[in-house]
Amino acid sequence: MTRPPALSQAGGMDTTLTAILLGIVEGLTEFLPVSSTGHLILAAELFGYDAAEWAMFNVVIQLGAILAVVYQYWGTFWSAGMGVLKLQPAGLRFARNVLLAFVPSAVLGLALKDYIDVMLGSPSVVGWALIVGGVAILGIEKVAKPGAETSVADLPLRQVIGIGLAQCTAMIPGISRSGATIMGALALGVNRKTAAEFSFFLAVPTMIGATTLELWQKGDELVAGTARVGWWEIAVGFVVSFIVALVVIRLFVAFVSRRNFAPFAWYRIVIGAVAVGWLALR
Repeated sequence: MTRPPALSQAGGMDTTLTAILLGIVEGLTEFLPVSSTGHLILAAELFGYDAAEWAMFNVVIQLGAILAVVYQYWGTFWSAGMGVLKLQPAGLRFARNVLLAFVPSAVLGLALKDYIDVMLGSPSVVGWALIVGGVAILGIEKVAKPGAETSVADLPLRQVIGIGLAQCTAMIPGISRSGATIMGALALGVNRKTAAEFSFFLAVPTMIGATTLELWQKGDELVAGTARVGWWEIAVGFVVSFIVALVVIRLFVAFVSRRNFAPFAWYRIVIGAVAVGWLALR
């Protein structure tokens, strides 16, 4: 792993420092219903670095946050994996539910990737999506009637498919993948703890798929060692996002077991309004 010789950024920010800051942002926001992608896009506007140079970095470091899920729920993944190999019903149902919920966004993401890339370059889309998503969370919180606590493996197919379709809305930057899946689950009657955990598990194939596609399409410069943002920055961001995400996952599950998501909704609305106003005045 070699560190690129050019360290200066627009605004004088060192690439390693930028990698650390973005790793923190990713780890803090990936599993909260506030949109990690949206925050990374707004961070580019705020700190003044070239968002295009960091686009692949932003996708790949999500694997650090995903690794935190695997680490935190290793027992669940191990049991499910062994259950699949041994054809045990619970393990097969767990794998079926996660993969089935993943399929809609995988198909739609491939079909609409060019349009999604255009939206990823629009901070104003992020600002408005944060506001709309915040209002949606407040609305769902008022009408949702979460059911009794159950396991991800025991979720019925109706709820699983509904959650998978809800995740598709997160292709709009600022909507939030975790927010879409959690609130979609609540609207379908899933209890808060299971909704949050299913969102964590669903992130694994979703983010692995997104990272694989990004590396397949745009990884030539990275492999050749000519990319301005290279392996060193990605390694730093990966480690930072893993550590921060691990802390966030543990605190978030404890929080949602006792409270609703209204604080996140108001945060989204405030940040979105500030972003829209700031971008309009620039």
